Amino acid sequence: MNAAVETIDGGKATLAELRRAGIDALAKALGPVGMARFLQQFDPGQGDYTAERSRILGNPSVDAVMDEIELRRTDPEPK
Repeated sequence: MNAAVETIDGGKATLAELRRAGIDALAKALGPVGMARFLQQFDPGQGDYTAERSRILGNPSVDAVMDEIELRRTDPEPK
């Protein structure tokens, strides 16, 4: 039932051709639902993760992180 996937020259193909061939190959190999689930893994999301992480976490030292881990092990209820 698996039809052969057409091979293209990835080095010479345009980005649109490469994208189309990739989607076709995924659809043939995984089916439409599997293809959609696979592609969902690569959603770039929104925002700037690095800036958000710094805003939320700051720049704690390794010792501060270890202290927080130890505190949560002994008293798991957040205050």
